[in-house]
Amino acid sequence: MNNRLLSLDVLRGLTIMMMTIVNNPGDWGHVYGPLLHAEWHGLTPTDLVFPTFLFIVGITTVLATPQKILNQETLQKLLTRFLRFFTLGLFLNFFSKIQPGSLEGTSLLLVRLAFTALIVVALFGNYNRRLQLFVAAGILAVLLVLAFGSFDAYASVRLPGVLQRIALVYLVVSLLYLSSSVQTQAVVGVIVLLLYWALMALIPVPGIGESSFEKGVNLAAWLDNLLLPGHLWATSKTWDPEGILSTLPAIGTGIAGLLAGALLTSTRTPAQKTVGLLAAGIAGILIGVLWGIVFPINKALWTSSYVLLAAGIALVLLAVLYAVIDWKNQKSRILPFLVFGVNPMVVFFFSGIIPRVLNGIKVPSPDTPQEIIGLQSYLYDFQIAPHFSDPKNASLAGALIYLLIWFGILYFFYRKKLIFKV
Repeated sequence: MNNRLLSLDVLRGLTIMMMTIVNNPGDWGHVYGPLLHAEWHGLTPTDLVFPTFLFIVGITTVLATPQKILNQETLQKLLTRFLRFFTLGLFLNFFSKIQPGSLEGTSLLLVRLAFTALIVVALFGNYNRRLQLFVAAGILAVLLVLAFGSFDAYASVRLPGVLQRIALVYLVVSLLYLSSSVQTQAVVGVIVLLLYWALMALIPVPGIGESSFEKGVNLAAWLDNLLLPGHLWATSKTWDPEGILSTLPAIGTGIAGLLAGALLTSTRTPAQKTVGLLAAGIAGILIGVLWGIVFPINKALWTSSYVLLAAGIALVLLAVLYAVIDWKNQKSRILPFLVFGVNPMVVFFFSGIIPRVLNGIKVPSPDTPQEIIGLQSYLYDFQIAPHFSDPKNASLAGALIYLLIWFGILYFFYRKKLIFKV
């Protein structure tokens, strides 16, 4: 781990820690504003989590591929990782839909956990690369058949998702990096953002009318509902925050990471790299804010202004971390962030499984023993919340306790030098 760019691991760790907190409050009805996504237009700290991770995906693509060779072996590696990422994300959407026969209760939960164990071995396992490719492709094919076949249990399973978008961005930016120069990557990034703006701002929405940036009546929502009817985000049902068209500007976020990676691996001095990251970050913030006047900053739409603003903030934060940690060699107190930063996929995947498992374990309510509640509700309502007078503080405490549990698990992996990659 000594040869790693520690500032990047710390930034990744910060991102994963923030993700863990915002995705796991004790009570969704009582959450501090900065730990929620913006209602629609606008930006909160929570809205920076996902783009920062995609930005890091771009940087790690450069760091992990010092020799730009695009051949059959490289393509196989890229496709395997893409399929593993995508299939893991899709399985998360399937987990609560798994329903063999008339099973329920503990028996059903055990079956779902058994399927999860198989998926973990198949998609996290380190074995023959070609076999990995076929296994991932096979599992993905089965899931898609279930989703699009005549199976009532899976008729409304969501197909887009966070890991699915990460997979798509990873594949595109990796191919772009291996087949083009830094200048070409920058040009493609600009074109992608301008193209998305033009599509969203200038093209009328079929069946609705003029172009719009409002919820559910924009071009991205129309395309989601046209191509994936019934398989979208359960909250909206007619559009998806990780939908099809908005993946285009998300590629721009990954390209921003490619450009940052090119700077970090250049022969420039640490001082020049720091200044370069800061200058690019400040420029991104300014242009993003100005563009936001006509193309609102919006995470759900992943607007081009949002791409620039979020990437700009990530660049400034990375510049500070790089200067302090990798340039000035100040590495005290970074261990908690490293622990989370070197094993992000474990947290990503299992944070989607654990709450569902806890809710699937039923226990009697202490207040009314005849009432059966989920274990997660029991732990929060009766073991955490009673110790706080402010429900928002109780909810935050629940999230922080969950974070500490993850720290214990990841610290064990860190000490044992166990890094789980997809």
